[in-house]
Amino acid sequence: MANAPMGAAQYFARFSEQKIVCSQYVLTKLGVDRSRCFLKIEDYMIVCIPFQFGFKRSLFIASLSKQEQVFFQKYVNSIVNLSISFLQPGRTEPLNFFIRCTLVQIGQMKDRENVGLFVIDYKTTPDELVRIFGGFLEFQDKLHFQYDDYAKTAIRMTPEAAKIMGYNLFATIVDGTPDGRRIQVVNIHSKMLEHLEAAGAPVRLPGTAAHYQLFFKKYRVTATGTVETAVQLPQGIVRTVSTMNFSPELIELIDEYWLNVHNLPQQEI
Repeated sequence: MANAPMGAAQYFARFSEQKIVCSQYVLTKLGVDRSRCFLKIEDYMIVCIPFQFGFKRSLFIASLSKQEQVFFQKYVNSIVNLSISFLQPGRTEPLNFFIRCTLVQIGQMKDRENVGLFVIDYKTTPDELVRIFGGFLEFQDKLHFQYDDYAKTAIRMTPEAAKIMGYNLFATIVDGTPDGRRIQVVNIHSKMLEHLEAAGAPVRLPGTAAHYQLFFKKYRVTATGTVETAVQLPQGIVRTVSTMNFSPELIELIDEYWLNVHNLPQQEI
């Protein structure tokens, strides 16, 4: 009867204590329209960006001087209005919310002098917003399961595999320079990345933290891991294998790759 796998009440019961930290990936998956997010405090309309979503309390950041942060302190514990829009699949128009909230706290973002942090509690949480948050967290649970499942088979990064996966054949590893060091991805699965570096690259010790940027058509993936092995080949090329941490973007792309591979015979007919 309902289109969603679960209703608002079930999502709220299951996920109400969980928080959603708002990375660029998260904001994209949720469909947040970043041009339509405001806090209205009396006659003041403050453009803000979601920092952390919750089912009862959320945090937003905004560009505020120290003087403005002091000024708005007088509105703590007052009623404010949140205006936020989401772009949802299957809808031609944004899904707009106008939510009455209590302003719980205003602070300054750590190490960011002119950025204020607003903590707000919803008076009531709209059912449709609960479904958006709940559906996202349900999808993240699926990705955590796939993190284990997709570690069973590596993808050899041939040009054909890269095309299916939407990989732009460009990746870097952080090495202290602004752009990082170019690498060639050889094999990958949800928990492993094997790559080659040109002669002269350092042979990293096992246990060293590794930070990667992988460029796909859909996402620019920032992923972290730990070096498992690194050896210098006879030609001077360095081969490194890293154990990868959970990356929702990467697992989503791996999932889409295997779905596309399984559907290839049907597409060719």
